[in-house]
Amino acid sequence: MIQGIQKHPRRITAILAALLLTGGGGAFAVASLAPDPADLPVRQIEQSIPSLASGLSLAELTEQPGFSLFRTEQLRSSDTAESLLQRLGVADPAAAAFLRRDAHVQKNLMGRTGRSVSAETTDDHRLLRLTARWAPDDSGTFKRLVVEKTDAGFASRIETAPLTASSRLAGGVIQSSLFAATDAARIPDPVAVQMAELFSGDIDFRRALRKGDRFSVVYETLEADGEPLRSGRVLSAEFHNNGKSHQALWFQEPGASKGAYYTPDGQSLRRAYLTSPVEFSRVSSGFAMRFHPIHKTWRAHLGTDFAAPTGTPVRTVGDGVVEFAGVQNGFGNVVFVKHRNQHVTVYAHLSRIGVKKGESVSQGQTIGAVGSTGWATGPHLHFEFRVNGQHQDPMVIARQSEPAAPVSAAGRPAFDRLAAVMRTELASAELVQQASAE
Repeated sequence: MIQGIQKHPRRITAILAALLLTGGGGAFAVASLAPDPADLPVRQIEQSIPSLASGLSLAELTEQPGFSLFRTEQLRSSDTAESLLQRLGVADPAAAAFLRRDAHVQKNLMGRTGRSVSAETTDDHRLLRLTARWAPDDSGTFKRLVVEKTDAGFASRIETAPLTASSRLAGGVIQSSLFAATDAARIPDPVAVQMAELFSGDIDFRRALRKGDRFSVVYETLEADGEPLRSGRVLSAEFHNNGKSHQALWFQEPGASKGAYYTPDGQSLRRAYLTSPVEFSRVSSGFAMRFHPIHKTWRAHLGTDFAAPTGTPVRTVGDGVVEFAGVQNGFGNVVFVKHRNQHVTVYAHLSRIGVKKGESVSQGQTIGAVGSTGWATGPHLHFEFRVNGQHQDPMVIARQSEPAAPVSAAGRPAFDRLAAVMRTELASAELVQQASAE
């Protein structure tokens, strides 16, 4: 045994890390960093059951208290009151009739695809309580719809309660694409998008990913009544791309109204310009020559086209002032934003415009939505970056733009403590990943 430990110290360390992080789980995917269930309080309930040999009649035996059944489902777009109750194991015509006519249910439940719905029933499948939970915004609270059996029949109510945040650790290896890897590791899409946004200044996720690249991430899971409702913010992440490691962690300066992402040595990951005016998506064509689909001629494509569904939010890539917002020739609905240093960005073919000329806008602010107005053959965003009137590759400009200020001297002690925790978590993830790979 001792010889085995001496011969394979790294593997033993990885196995110990896996046991500590996942409670003995096998393959590396997602591990909860919440309190150990073994430490939670346990209540023991005893119920005496009469023996059949005690002489009690069958009627007396059947008078023993029943039990409740619980089941949870995700609401489907095609659900009716009857189909939802059927999947929840409820056989109760009165409950179905109430759901069909109740205003709270019709407004907040039916047709709300993906909402979590739980049912408590008697042992003969009559409904006692139906509960639906959802988070309507980023306020840190969730809504709870409760339908409950009372002496007078069924009643419904809407409640508001705080979300509970817990941390989860996950990671994976790139085989084909980022989303394929995060799907395999059961990481929610919003977390994958955040990772791509975090490292977009250093990694081109469309062209620069390599098979064998790996990543680790710690992110929030927002829970309602102990059930995961949705993912939250990425707390820390590491991405190994083409032999180079990139790390990031979330930190909020003391007294600041919001936080930001930094490298472990305190340098800000926020730059003067974002690399994309839409969240991470498929880029249909880059800064190059192309055959124009309408004019049928080869011409320079002085910008980047982002393929996205109509209505996808479009954001400004940097702070500035709206120089033009309206209709312009082949651009259709278009917004020009003027930044400092004679920089101008252009957002064309919009389905709608959400800003006015002269309005100040901040980086990441929504200024419109993807469309197909003007000379566009389909829904997409045409994006340009101009410097002193000359067209430039927006990806290059964004990656060369100056970063925001680093962590302040006052916030440095708290940041250093957080960075130490981050390094430990991500190193543990790396060890677990290696152990599962072996």
